Amino acid sequence: MSEWLVLTIAMAAACAVVLTIVVINNRRIGEDDDPSETPDVLEYMTMMIGVIYAIVLGLAIAGVWEGRGAAQESVRLEAQALHEVSTRAEVYPAEVRTRIRSDIDAYVSHVVHTEWQHMVDHNEVTDQGDDLLARVRQDVTLYAPKTDLEGQAYQPLVDQVAAADDARDQRAQNTEATMPPIVWFGLITGALITVGLIFTLQIRRTPRELLLAGLFSVMIAFLLFLIWDLDAPFGHGIAATPDPFVNRFPGAA
Repeated sequence: MSEWLVLTIAMAAACAVVLTIVVINNRRIGEDDDPSETPDVLEYMTMMIGVIYAIVLGLAIAGVWEGRGAAQESVRLEAQALHEVSTRAEVYPAEVRTRIRSDIDAYVSHVVHTEWQHMVDHNEVTDQGDDLLARVRQDVTLYAPKTDLEGQAYQPLVDQVAAADDARDQRAQNTEATMPPIVWFGLITGALITVGLIFTLQIRRTPRELLLAGLFSVMIAFLLFLIWDLDAPFGHGIAATPDPFVNRFPGAA
C-alpha cells in the first residue's frame, strides 16, 4: 500500500472519528445546556496540555530528522572514501589499479542494487557486502609498493578504506528505527488525550467549530505520520538515498 494512501486514510479516519463523536455527543445535550459554564481552569489546563504535547512532537520530529541526516551523511562518507581509493590508485600499476577499481565497482553495484533493498526489508546490511569490501581492503593492504610514489600513496589508501569500513558500520547501525516503542506509546497516548480534550470544552455542531476540530485532528495525524516516515532512515518515503554512490560511481551504479 502506498505511504501517501496510508497518510490519507489515517488523516481522514482521525477527522471522521472526531466529527462523529462530536455530533453524537451533541445529540444528548438538553436544550437548557449553557456552553458558557465551562470553567476557566479547564480551558487553561487544556491549553497547557496542548502546548506540552506540541513540544514533545517538535522534539520527536527533530530527533528523527537528525537520525535521517546522520544516515545520509554515513552514505556520503562511505561513497567519498571509496572514490578517494579509486582515484588515488592511479599511481599503482595497471593490473593492481584495475583490480582495485573493479572490486570497488562490484561493491558499489551490490550496495545500490541489492543491499539497499535488503536494508529496507530487514534493517541490516548483507554479508556479501562485507565480503566485497573486505576484498577491496585486501587489494589495497596486500600490495607491496615498489616505488617512492606508490609508497607515499599506500598509507592514505589504507586510511580511506578504513574510513569506508567505518562509514559502512555507521550505515548498518542507522538501519534500525530511531524512536523506541515507549516513545511511540507516549506520542499516540498524547495524541488521544490532546484530541479528546476538545470535548471537555463543550464543542458545538456549528460549521466553524466542526471545521476547527477536523483540522486539528488532521494536523495531529499528519505530524505522527511524519515522525513515522522519518523514523526508519532507509525504509520509508523521506529516507536516505544511495545517490552519493550513484554520483561518484555512475558506471557501477
